[in-house]
Amino acid sequence: MAEYHQWIFEISQSGRTGADLPESDVDPIELDEKFPKHLLRETPAELPEVSELQLVRHYTALSHKNYGVDNGFYPLGSCTMKYNPKINEDVARLEGFSRIHPYQPAETVQGALQLLYELQEDLAAISGMDAVTLQPSAGAQGEWTGLMIAKNYHQQNGENRSKVLVPDSAHGTNPASAAVAGFDTVTIPSNENGLVDLEALKKCIDQDTAVLMLTNPNTLGLFEKDIVEIAEVVHEAGGLLYYDGANANAILGKTTPGKMGFDIVHLNLHKTFTTPHGGGGPGAGPVGVTKKLIPFLPVPRIEKNGDNYIWNDDEPLSIGRVKGYYGNFGILARAYTYIRTMGPEGLRQVSESAVLHANYLRKRLETHYESPYAQYCKHEFVLSGSKQKKLGIRTMNIAKRLLDFGYHPPTIYFPLNVEECLMIEPTETETKETLDAFADSMIQIANEVEEDPDIVLDAPHTTVVGRLDETKAARKPVLRYTKPV
Repeated sequence: MAEYHQWIFEISQSGRTGADLPESDVDPIELDEKFPKHLLRETPAELPEVSELQLVRHYTALSHKNYGVDNGFYPLGSCTMKYNPKINEDVARLEGFSRIHPYQPAETVQGALQLLYELQEDLAAISGMDAVTLQPSAGAQGEWTGLMIAKNYHQQNGENRSKVLVPDSAHGTNPASAAVAGFDTVTIPSNENGLVDLEALKKCIDQDTAVLMLTNPNTLGLFEKDIVEIAEVVHEAGGLLYYDGANANAILGKTTPGKMGFDIVHLNLHKTFTTPHGGGGPGAGPVGVTKKLIPFLPVPRIEKNGDNYIWNDDEPLSIGRVKGYYGNFGILARAYTYIRTMGPEGLRQVSESAVLHANYLRKRLETHYESPYAQYCKHEFVLSGSKQKKLGIRTMNIAKRLLDFGYHPPTIYFPLNVEECLMIEPTETETKETLDAFADSMIQIANEVEEDPDIVLDAPHTTVVGRLDETKAARKPVLRYTKPV
């Protein structure tokens, strides 16, 4: 068996060294003087002993087993996995950006501060807001930041509103963020068209409503056509309207949350503005607000004073700092590069292509899978595997079989209000050939369900590991190597 098909422990030979480390210049310590005895090993760790080349091949082989957007099509709905332009990486690695320190005096990092200031201005224009903070390090933290701004706003007006309204198709982070911010959540049902049930909203909203959190287009990929009336209902009750920016790549250059009547916006830079995200970070979730909420934005704020860029900490109504320093600068530099590279027309084309691609795929697949909502979608759409379920094949089986075709599966079983849900987002970056190849694979699987269901039930067949026991894998994962008995 070739080495790269063996565990690194299996090719280990005593005496081999994969690295040559210099002598330590730190005074040695007695471990038992620093750590409790029960935390110390009684025998040395059993680590593999391999050559440098074997070590390189080991990690290279592992990397080839990973799947990412640079490997192939990644149609996850609601979490846009689009291409990360390499020019973004080049700019983020410029010495003037990569070799500076957050504690440097502002006068020595004027270029970096200018980039941040201009990105704030760009995102404010794109979202239709009056001001933006770049501090939050992810979308969920952006949600929490926006909700804390709303809470402080209401308290400043002498009100302690306790409820946040969340549609039943919302991202799971929406009710979670509301709970962390100290609010109670109330679920607003969808109507038969997959949109917010306006009458149900009117019944739920009252003087205790602080915020309605809304994604538009929503998680089903459908545009909330009643958004103007929804905003009026919320504002008449004294509440604020919050925009979850997960789907903003569907409206760039077409409209803005500001024009729809939203008061607070968070934008996921890894979803709409091509910055990498995953594995726990890094990320960025800037928050924009309308004029009346500016005093509550986090500090410090970057402001322009003549030709200079300065930090402003003197904002008595601010909710305070929400992130160390001023956000994830490298991610912000990447987003700035993308926006300036694309320009207004390029960003508009992003949305046009995203919507076109989603509707093209939806049309190709709607006769093979149930399509719960017949109207045109925006950047993503949902299908249902309910027809396949009647033949004994679940959506999970379809996702597993798709692995054999070399694709990462789409989001499954979400949103929860669609039976056997498949949520697909092709993004604007894929070619028609890629979309057709994916559609052909999905159609083949639908045919297999009817003609040869066992091949779907037993999938995947070509992956490094076969079908896992999902429950056992989650509750009793095997996280370390054990010698075979």
